[in-house]
Amino acid sequence: MINTIKHQYLAILWAILVLILCDMPTDTLENGVPVFEGMDKLVHTGFFFVLTVLLFYGKIRQQKSYYFRITTIVKILLVTAFLGAGIEILQWKVFTYRSAEWWDLFCDMVGVGMGIFSYIFLHRNGHEKFI
Repeated sequence: MINTIKHQYLAILWAILVLILCDMPTDTLENGVPVFEGMDKLVHTGFFFVLTVLLFYGKIRQQKSYYFRITTIVKILLVTAFLGAGIEILQWKVFTYRSAEWWDLFCDMVGVGMGIFSYIFLHRNGHEKFI
């Protein structure tokens, strides 16, 4: 457990930051930032893409190899889906000044899918020696 936390500290910090930013009032976020329709969805996708990349990075550092198993991908899917759903539930029940939307969760999972695809595409052999 400690070994996992030691290697996943960047992903944990990023997840905490995402949780805080997704539950802040939108009027504090829009000061001086150009806003367009759909920006929220783009932000959700980017947040979860980075989270997925950081989770893979931690796993690579932990096992000292680029090799991955399907169970790693399933675990990352479950963790990120739980976090995305948790954020939407918090927005729905606790932070009522934010709106909970199914499309936000969908965009979270699109970001996760992009991160998984990127990892598989960039390390498709899975047997490169760790540098």
